[in-house]
Amino acid sequence: METATHLGMLSVLPATLAIILAFVTRNTVFSLAVACFVGIMTMGSGLMGFPTLLKETLGTTSFSWILLLELFIGTVIAFFQRTGAIQNFANWVEKRAMTRVKVQLIGWFMGMFVFFSDYFSPLFVGSTVRGLTDRYRVSREKLAYIADSTSAPVSVLVPITGWAVFISGLLVGMGPIENVGQSMSVFLHAIPYNLYAWLSVATVGLVIVGIVPLFGPMKKAEARALEENKVLRDGAEPLLGEELTDIEPYPEVRTSLFLNFVMPVLVVIGVAVGTFIVMGSAKTMEAFLAAAIFLGIVMRLQGVPLNDIMKTSISGMKGVMPAIVILALAYSLNQLSKDMGTALYIVEATESWLTPALLPTMTFLIAAVIAFSTGTSWGTFAIMMPLSVPVAFAFTGDTITPLIYATVAAVAGGGVFGDHCSPLSDTSVLASTGAASDHIDHIKTQIPYALAVAVVALVAYLLMGFFWIGV
Repeated sequence: METATHLGMLSVLPATLAIILAFVTRNTVFSLAVACFVGIMTMGSGLMGFPTLLKETLGTTSFSWILLLELFIGTVIAFFQRTGAIQNFANWVEKRAMTRVKVQLIGWFMGMFVFFSDYFSPLFVGSTVRGLTDRYRVSREKLAYIADSTSAPVSVLVPITGWAVFISGLLVGMGPIENVGQSMSVFLHAIPYNLYAWLSVATVGLVIVGIVPLFGPMKKAEARALEENKVLRDGAEPLLGEELTDIEPYPEVRTSLFLNFVMPVLVVIGVAVGTFIVMGSAKTMEAFLAAAIFLGIVMRLQGVPLNDIMKTSISGMKGVMPAIVILALAYSLNQLSKDMGTALYIVEATESWLTPALLPTMTFLIAAVIAFSTGTSWGTFAIMMPLSVPVAFAFTGDTITPLIYATVAAVAGGGVFGDHCSPLSDTSVLASTGAASDHIDHIKTQIPYALAVAVVALVAYLLMGFFWIGV
């Protein structure tokens, strides 16, 4: 068995370069492509290393899954728009005496309701509420923030999601944890300790109602939307193809809010949750395929021509292509980071001075840095759980104590931090896509809030470590 290695400080070069270029150039595709090329050259793979990286990374089951998922989601959203379902929903909401705050709260509640998929949640919330938030002059950046901060942070707190299954699966065999039942029990007990996720979700609501004031780039974006009636800044490039944003309802066809909007959502939830209960794994991609087929059949029965249904489906797929291109390059950069040992280098640089009191704090910090640098939470979980939890058990003498729960939660929370605010993250890309926001504008406006929440979580873990779980 080969020993894992890293390239020292060079291992963080591609991810760091991608993040810096993304903010400087405001072009995520260019930044990711340059970072991948530099990483390949640093590893000595030569010019042919770049296409080889793309071929090996994108020709995998995991990328095929996210590709199909995005195509089916794009189809469902296109069908929503072609049938006027989103407009019907907006009209229905409008009759409830809406205000600017209430419209944003609807997005917040919808994000928490669609807890089963951090991929669908930001796309669904953004595309569904966008017409309302535009009407009430809410910036696209604010909408992307609402959608993003109620996706992964919610998914990691609910025990009937793929996140819970994945994290609990990683815990099996550590210390006295012998089976999935015991590991799921540890996950459940760790939920109250996942401070970052709880605070992230709560902060969104507090920002909406004004208890937490607007500050930084978000304050400027909201002032622009309110005072100039510009939900996007001048020169912004919304991360959503015109094929999807320009779809008009099919004329002279009477559609139903229930059949064309509510039922497809119930189909997605029913299939995802049902397969989780029966098979132990939520079949999210299959859920959206089923919803797309259901909607297509309903549209045909309502009188929409078959050729129009197929054309709409293709337009939906084209509309999510900007996000798919970014995801493809982000997956490639993530694989490159693995090959260069980025996460291992970060862990080795910090592991020598850990104590029980510092363990949750440092675990959260290291997980956050890894996740932000790589844009992947699950990859961070897979790296950090086997490293930090055994250390916690060594401190507790293989006994399950609050230190174990806090360490598991710190890994989960740190992973979520990077997953929902890194410019390299898939869910951040999808939040920008759903809100039709400029991706870098979304990242710039969200990061100050994510960092503020992370600092509060760090301080809380530090106090918890010294005055309770670390003693």
